[in-house]
Amino acid sequence: MGDFSDKVKSTVNNIKGEVKDQAGNAKGDPGLQAEGKMDKLKGRLQDGISRLKD
Repeated sequence: MGDFSDKVKSTVNNIKGEVKDQAGNAKGDPGLQAEGKMDKLKGRLQDGISRLKD
């Protein structure tokens, strides 16, 4: 398994991204939605890198 801190960072970015994405959707703010999608992508990339370290 990858480093625990990598998994925590991945999870935090996924959650943060989901919150921003949903808030942007609720407010009708495409910029905030885009930020959320980027944060979720960053989280998925971190997760993938963590898995490669295995």
